[in-house]
Amino acid sequence: MWRPTTSPTRTRRGARAIAALAATAATAALFAVPTASGAGAATTAGTATTAGTATSAPYCGITWGSLAKTSAPLAAGRVYGVRAGRHACFDRLVLDMTGRAPGFDVRYVTTVTSDGSGFPVPVTGGARLAVVAHKGATSVPSMPSVAGFTTFRQVKWAGSFEGYTTLALGVRARLPHRVFTLYDASTNRSRLVIDVAHRW
Repeated sequence: MWRPTTSPTRTRRGARAIAALAATAATAALFAVPTASGAGAATTAGTATTAGTATSAPYCGITWGSLAKTSAPLAAGRVYGVRAGRHACFDRLVLDMTGRAPGFDVRYVTTVTSDGSGFPVPVTGGARLAVVAHKGATSVPSMPSVAGFTTFRQVKWAGSFEGYTTLALGVRARLPHRVFTLYDASTNRSRLVIDVAHRW
């Protein structure tokens, strides 16, 4: 009886072809990325990044903190005026002075005390800032009204003694604050500026 025969050469060629197809399929499966899953992953990652950025952004970009702000030098001249103003992100207190800009010590305290006598100077508000300018005063300037302010509650004179002048500033809560000085050489006038943020 006649039986079909298979050439060994044809058998080997067929085996190699099958192996090549299998390898191609395996490679395609290895590098394939499901479209739906990939898009979902990308969206999730993007959302996480955006949320992280929004959460870490400080209020109005303020990074002042609430620790004491100090500068050492004494300066000749005197404190002759005190005023206050409202801004978009903070309330501002300004001490107007003659002479060059002085040093200062501005910090949260349990009780502000009067220069010289040491008597307490109570102010309204949930927290109190002792504002000390390293410059004296020869008279007591009028204190500004802060009615309707977002952060400030009350400003009181706490005395001037031996080249130091102190004010008691009552604020809504212990909030971030910054302190800086300005000097105008053309008029020989300076200012001590205290900004207290509306919130953290």
